Amino acid sequence: MQFSLHPRLAADTTIVGNLPLCQVLLSKEALGPWLILVPRKNDLREIHHLPETEQLQLMKESCAVATVLEKDYQADKINVGALGNLVPQLHVHHIARFKNDVAWPGPIWGNTDGTQRDDALQQALTEELRTELSHIDGFSVVES
Repeated sequence: MQFSLHPRLAADTTIVGNLPLCQVLLSKEALGPWLILVPRKNDLREIHHLPETEQLQLMKESCAVATVLEKDYQADKINVGALGNLVPQLHVHHIARFKNDVAWPGPIWGNTDGTQRDDALQQALTEELRTELSHIDGFSVVES
C-alpha cells in the first residue's frame, strides 16, 4: 500500500524530502523554520506503535533534524512534539524557537495568528532546507 499523507498535513505544509523512515514537511506558518517528520507508514498514530528498530530510527532522524535547525538557524530552543489531537496520523513537530518570536516563551499552539508565508518565501525556505538536510545520511528530495 502506498503511503498517504493526512489531508490537513498536506494542506498546511510543503514536502521537503524523505529520510529513511520519515517524510520531511515544512509548515507554511510564517514562523520557524518548523519541520514535521511523518513516518511513511499508513494508519500509524503513536510512536510506541512502531517496531523498536523504527522507534530508534525516528529518534535518529529527529535528532538530525533538530541539529540542523539549531546549528544552521542559531535557534534559542528547538521545540519537539508529537501531539496528534487534530491530525491523528503520527507526526513529530520540530520548531526552531527564538527569543524574539511571536509566542516566546510560551508554546506555539494558541499563541500565533496563523499567518502563512507567501508562496515565494515558502519555496525559497524549502530549497534552503533541502540543501541543509542533504548532509543527513539517507535524505532525498521529493517534489510535492
